[in-house]
Amino acid sequence: MKTVDLLIVNSQSIATMNDEREVIRDGGWIGIRDGIIVALGNSDQIPPPAEKLFDATGCLMTPGLVNSHQHLYQNLTRSMKPNGVTGLTEWFWTYFPMWKELDEEAIRTSVRLGLFELALSGCTTATDHEYIHPFPFLMDAVIEEAVEVGMRIMAVRGSMTLGPEQGGVCLPGMEEDEEDVIADCIRLIEKWHDPKDSAMVQVALGPSNLMSSTETVFTRSAEIAKKYGVRLHTHIADDPDETEYVLEHFGKTPLEVLESLGWFTKGTWCAHVVYASNAEMDRLSASGVSVAHCPSATVIDGGLPGGPTPVRDLLNAGVNVGIGCDGATAGDHQSMWMETKTALLLSRLREGTVQAMTAMDALWLATRGSAKALGREGNIGQLTLGANADIAAWKMDGIAYAGSLVDDVTALLQGGPAQVWSSWVGGVPLVQEGKLVGVDVSAEVTRHTKSARRLQAFSQ
Repeated sequence: MKTVDLLIVNSQSIATMNDEREVIRDGGWIGIRDGIIVALGNSDQIPPPAEKLFDATGCLMTPGLVNSHQHLYQNLTRSMKPNGVTGLTEWFWTYFPMWKELDEEAIRTSVRLGLFELALSGCTTATDHEYIHPFPFLMDAVIEEAVEVGMRIMAVRGSMTLGPEQGGVCLPGMEEDEEDVIADCIRLIEKWHDPKDSAMVQVALGPSNLMSSTETVFTRSAEIAKKYGVRLHTHIADDPDETEYVLEHFGKTPLEVLESLGWFTKGTWCAHVVYASNAEMDRLSASGVSVAHCPSATVIDGGLPGGPTPVRDLLNAGVNVGIGCDGATAGDHQSMWMETKTALLLSRLREGTVQAMTAMDALWLATRGSAKALGREGNIGQLTLGANADIAAWKMDGIAYAGSLVDDVTALLQGGPAQVWSSWVGGVPLVQEGKLVGVDVSAEVTRHTKSARRLQAFSQ
């Protein structure tokens, strides 16, 4: 039997998130070689010899959580409105004056802090949708910091190309020239996008929304994505303000417009989709479009009319759904554990039954669902042979879970609060025994606070 680099042993349970949602209980183990899971077994099976051992006594092992939608820079302007804002348009006007002043230092420190917070919540793959570009090569800064932190990243080159003089919801000077956007998208793909299953960096294209992006940037992005084999991402059907704007300007619903622009493909995943008709859900399913559900964002400012996102309806229609944290100003945290728990609670609240979403359902969304949304089904979001060794270990033998003896996944998501005990990305430690590996947290927070103070001074 060939030696593995790392052997995780003595687990309390392993939620593999394989197709059968198999859970290995009482002494399961995982063998990792060259960043890949090469062996997996229970206490009755003999594990391979190993260079290193990790004792997972008392731990639930899950795949590392996969974040399918995020704006990392927004942690610079958290919790600034104690009484909230009313509607998407007011939200834009509240924060745009500050975000317009983003500089490279602000981007770099916010990305780092955001990834650290995600890591402590059990996340091993992040998405960062950057649609405000006040300086050149912004996405390069995002990617460089993610590489240094050691987390997988889906870097979404967002954009706003519809200026206020054209009717766009955007401050003067914030819009980009469409030709510059297209050129930068191609440059980023050619420089950074790695199509391999083991990729640490992938690039996607993401015009912000139909209120601030031209129709042609949507259609041209779709053409580029098809040519280069990358994915498409945008916000859609997320607020009554958007619906009103799109009906006025296009005479169609947001999803109808997106479909007409050639975005209903298997290579597309959309953030939010709170407002979709049954017919639109069916078309999303038939075309293979995925949804990134961001539960906290739908309730942080008092809730959206019509209630939380109809996740159970989307799933019943056959739409793939993942979990995203959205921006910190929309959720004021960057915890995938909390978003997964909130998704479970809001779905039960909306439908009035626990069967609307079990804990295993919620974990599926945060792992397999998000992985599929990012086009990475089979290589992240599951603990199976041949998958990347992106793994989270959750300590289940403390006060918060005392008495939870039946099902660790249910305990993790119905209990809490939880912070990951240890995690690995491609077999490389990211968090160990509750602490970020090689990170001076105090220095990072001090650096971040300096940029946050500068940015928040532009609040109007």
